[in-house]
Amino acid sequence: MDAIQSQLQQLTRMQWSDYLDIIVVAFLIYKLLPMIRTPSIMRIARTVLAIVVIAWITDAMKLHTISFILNQFLAVGILAFVVLFQPELRRMLDHLGNVKLRNFFSPSKPLQEMDAVIAQTVMACEIMSREKIGALIVFAREQRLEEYFKTGSQIDGQVSEQLIRNIFFPKASLHDGAMIIRDGRIAAAGCVLPLSDSVRLSADLGTRHRAGVGMSEASDAVVVIVSEETGTISVAVGGMLKRHLAPQTLDKLLHNELCPQSSEDVEQNPVLRLKQKIMQSVKEAENYDEK
Repeated sequence: MDAIQSQLQQLTRMQWSDYLDIIVVAFLIYKLLPMIRTPSIMRIARTVLAIVVIAWITDAMKLHTISFILNQFLAVGILAFVVLFQPELRRMLDHLGNVKLRNFFSPSKPLQEMDAVIAQTVMACEIMSREKIGALIVFAREQRLEEYFKTGSQIDGQVSEQLIRNIFFPKASLHDGAMIIRDGRIAAAGCVLPLSDSVRLSADLGTRHRAGVGMSEASDAVVVIVSEETGTISVAVGGMLKRHLAPQTLDKLLHNELCPQSSEDVEQNPVLRLKQKIMQSVKEAENYDEK
């Protein structure tokens, strides 16, 4: 009871700047977490958490030898952390550095535009699957993937079934690389992606599938793969590969990953409703200024 009264007294002593501080920190965490929530970063977080928990347990149980070793390790922990996880840290900083300020505060593409992008992609994948034409399509989300643009050719074209099929046509110059779709447009094609070294992948998977899984491990992207040998459609998300997808399943999966804020979600979530009202007010103001 005393603890509750103490907390209430602290709340009454809070000033407007304290509330603003809490809101800003919560907003930054809400925006930054999706950018760094990749399998490699999560492995780093689990490792650090495990070391801290073990150090606390050994200290509480008075296991002096183990506690001494862990304390010595934690004393140089920052240096060891940088050395051991240098590739992951560099990749995380690259992702954060590639996030533009306007995209940090602005919402994602409207659902209607993403519906059209997904529909065109599914149609192209269905035809390429039937004709056994290999394809590798990357949907960028929070992470901008700028470092992979340098390995391909920038296009900045509207997403259409014909353009996707032309890019992956076997005799086309860009068909061997990956296509990156960002902000509802085909941003680049012929891009080189990192290969996954996961031992969980089947031995019959080729370079295209390993590149798709590797891209999903290194970022928060959603990667669609069409096999050139079998024509099967697969999707890689978060280092996991889902194979042998029907076009209808592909459409549903892409909607779930790229359009998570459905109308029902907006109605049930007060934060999303407030965000929708703010964006609607901004859009009405822009239309008024144009008139």
